[in-house]
Amino acid sequence: MFKHILLPTDGSELSLHGVKLGIELARSCGASVHALYVIPPFHTFTYMAEMIADTQASYMESAVLRAERNLADVRDLARKAGVPCDGNHVVGDTPSEWIVQEAQQRRCDLIVMASHGWRGLSRLLLGSETHKVLLTSSVPVMVCH
Repeated sequence: MFKHILLPTDGSELSLHGVKLGIELARSCGASVHALYVIPPFHTFTYMAEMIADTQASYMESAVLRAERNLADVRDLARKAGVPCDGNHVVGDTPSEWIVQEAQQRRCDLIVMASHGWRGLSRLLLGSETHKVLLTSSVPVMVCH
């Protein structure tokens, strides 16, 4: 069935639910998992280059630490389930593009991710990374709520 499953996470309870389901699926089919955390890049408006450098450096330091903590949580859950797991973080404005790209580069045969379940105007205005992945991925996507 599945051999290598991509588990995108943003550290939220909702994405953790998707991670847990993905790990359980991997365990049942003898697959490995790859966790991915996409760090939003630093954006600011200022006229002082020193402020940008200090603030951006501080932001990136804390963002990388947060990403590594969340990836460690996924690795720990996978280890407890006996599922081989690796993971990485990337920096990018569009998580959906990175998720699709990572799945292709790592030759994943499934992406398991959670959805907020937004409907109507909320979905239109806020968008949905899960929806964007569904529309652009050539790799099958399993969506959990």
